[in-house]
Amino acid sequence: MNLKDLADLLGLSPTTVSRALNGFPEVAEATRKRVEEAAQLHHYRPNTQAKRLATGRAMAIGHVIPLCSQHEIVNPVFADFIAGAGEVYAREGYDMVLISVPVEDHAQAYRELRAKRNVDGVIVHAPRAGDGRIALLHELGLPFVVHGRASGVDLPYAYVDVNNARAFERATNFLLDLGHRRIALLNGVEGMDFALRRQRGFARAFAARGLEPDPSLMIAGEMTEAQGHDAACDMLRRADPPTAFITASLLSAVGVRRGLWELGLRMGRDVSILTHDDELGYFRNGAEEPIFTATRASVREAGRRCASLLLDMIATPDMATDMAPATQLMEAVLVLGASTGPAPDRSVPPMTTAQGLPL
Repeated sequence: MNLKDLADLLGLSPTTVSRALNGFPEVAEATRKRVEEAAQLHHYRPNTQAKRLATGRAMAIGHVIPLCSQHEIVNPVFADFIAGAGEVYAREGYDMVLISVPVEDHAQAYRELRAKRNVDGVIVHAPRAGDGRIALLHELGLPFVVHGRASGVDLPYAYVDVNNARAFERATNFLLDLGHRRIALLNGVEGMDFALRRQRGFARAFAARGLEPDPSLMIAGEMTEAQGHDAACDMLRRADPPTAFITASLLSAVGVRRGLWELGLRMGRDVSILTHDDELGYFRNGAEEPIFTATRASVREAGRRCASLLLDMIATPDMATDMAPATQLMEAVLVLGASTGPAPDRSVPPMTTAQGLPL
């Protein structure tokens, strides 16, 4: 069905139908609703090129991705974020433009997007503390939403973020309540804003009890299975090893579990693991029941929210200029798995088999 067919069916002019579908304010609300319902019922999809001509928009959203190996953005959670954002773009008739550039070329990439006018807005990924991209995008006048936040930036900006500090404070308190005091933190890349907030939450939980975490048990880096494995093996061979790990990624938690297995230790009994779970569609924390105790927040939902917020800003330009930018802070929920238990009493020798292996 094309636009003329839909207009004939409704007894309206093609111009009226086009304006109703493209959000023109002069169309009566009752007419707009009638047109939208008919379009959905008859599976009508506007021609993207025609919509570009009608609205003067590019009908595309940009995502500038850094080309580097040691970076949070190479973590597979990015695919789930894009899947969530893509659902919204597809529903609203927008294309997605992915641009990969070296980190040092970010500013030029945004300037070219603005100059070419081939996107209507951008989503900013992986913000760092004091991130200069926010000031640049303000200067360019390009609508944007940040996935996360940037500490130390005073300019107003729209964002969708998880309350990382509260999530990790809660995770740490959970383990402290179980009697753990030697708790290791395997965090994300140093300088990434989410990692800084998670470290603050971790430290805040200790401070509230008059305790201090051991700095030697706190590391930052690329959140991979190898990170978790190597850190676990190193720390657990020490004279005073940790009794619990908090990891910033499910991938890191899987690596810690492999390290425990290699050292003959049982997860949840000898050593506890608590992780952050982005509820990935293709890499789940168990099927019906969680494997790991985790602070859970859906990165796919964050993608949907970022995309919806940005499209709202594009559709109503006054939203970006006359009002404070919209912000959304998602709360992580604590889910219980089999990976945590009371701190072991190390004054009691571990039980072993006849071959001297841990039970």
